[in-house]
Amino acid sequence: MRVLAKRLSPSHWSVRARITAAATLMVAIVLVAGVVVFYTAVQRTVYRGLHGRGALVVGDLVTLVRETDPHGLLPVRDAGFTLLQVVDDQGRVLASSEALRGRPPPKVPPPRIPGRLEDHVIRSPRFQTDVYVVGERVATSFGWRTVYAGAPLTPFTSNRGAFIGLLAGAVLVGTALVAWIVAAAVRRALRPVREMSDQLADITGGEPGRVTVPEASDEVSELAQSVNLTLHRLEGVMERQRGFVGDVSHELRSPLTGLRTQLELALQHPEDEDWPAVARAALADADRLQGIVTDLLILAKLGAGVHVERERVDFGALVRTEVARRDRRVPVEVDAAEGIAVRATPEQLVRLLTNLLDNAERHARSRIWVTAARDGPDAVLEVRDDGSGIPPEDRERIFWRFQRLAEGRRRDKGGTGLGLTISRDIARAHGGTLVAADGDGGARFILRIPAEDD
Repeated sequence: MRVLAKRLSPSHWSVRARITAAATLMVAIVLVAGVVVFYTAVQRTVYRGLHGRGALVVGDLVTLVRETDPHGLLPVRDAGFTLLQVVDDQGRVLASSEALRGRPPPKVPPPRIPGRLEDHVIRSPRFQTDVYVVGERVATSFGWRTVYAGAPLTPFTSNRGAFIGLLAGAVLVGTALVAWIVAAAVRRALRPVREMSDQLADITGGEPGRVTVPEASDEVSELAQSVNLTLHRLEGVMERQRGFVGDVSHELRSPLTGLRTQLELALQHPEDEDWPAVARAALADADRLQGIVTDLLILAKLGAGVHVERERVDFGALVRTEVARRDRRVPVEVDAAEGIAVRATPEQLVRLLTNLLDNAERHARSRIWVTAARDGPDAVLEVRDDGSGIPPEDRERIFWRFQRLAEGRRRDKGGTGLGLTISRDIARAHGGTLVAADGDGGARFILRIPAEDD
């Protein structure tokens, strides 16, 4: 439990940090992208307005150039566009406004297509600011002329740093605010996980426990329900382990106590004892101990899911071979169909069939019947006897560990009470079932395991 709690606790901190970091990064990216888009939109709006005004100024200049071919000083009619020039086809400045008197043409590509207005933004060292320049190539009776109109971007340029700084500050503040909100929200959402972690840490191996299921129906409540289901299953496993240990200690204690008592009594008066008889009695108890230990090892391997190689087995042939392997107290009739293939461990199937045959032999009066057949997707084995049968209320109890009915204890005092338990575990390990069913007076066991097609 404490290991599970330790695994939950660090992960919840990791999840909170990761969610917060991811959300903050995403919001920061969105904010930066928004700032870039906003700044670009503002810039385009400014340039679009200047383009419209510049077109009017250039239009007036074009009319003036076509009519008079001005030289010298140009009048300024738009307070924004104070930088005016008229340049001939040789690149000589013919006329300019007062602000550009004696200045060369702007360092922009000259317009190539007559009548098309072209705009540029250049850096002007003289004005210490960016300048928005529009130009147009004009055909006049005096020759080709190029007119330029420029507007200093002093307000926009001088405030650009403050504007960008304000936007950057807004991004930082917004990102920090989002990080705090996300961290608080994640902390609140994962509070039940922290509570589950603390509750799991308080659960010990010897005490049952549960974690609190949140009232809200969400993934966290589903996690709490899954944890409780796991705890319930673990408690069941622990209870079965305790019961198994108790049963094993009881079953092992009896023959050990008997063996020790016999030897102690014999040693008190060794000259009066029949030592061959003492040895035979001790050997009988040792055989019982060996049988219990062997069965317990098989149960432990089956319960632990130890991987055992499986192979394709002819089910009918295995049944016939095992039945004919030794003579029994009563005749055994076999009806095993041909061509029934199963994927199994032969040794385990032999042990299962031997247990069923031994059980039937103990209770049969005159005959045992064994049949093996194919029933749909399953291979089916039936073992019946003509004994007194099994009461319906005991048909499940006989598969419990160390459970033996009164008749079984009377007929076989040396049994371990684990044969049917092992048989059912072998059936389950092969994906099948083993049950005690209604019979014609006697006991009837039915085994079903998946069959393989050719």
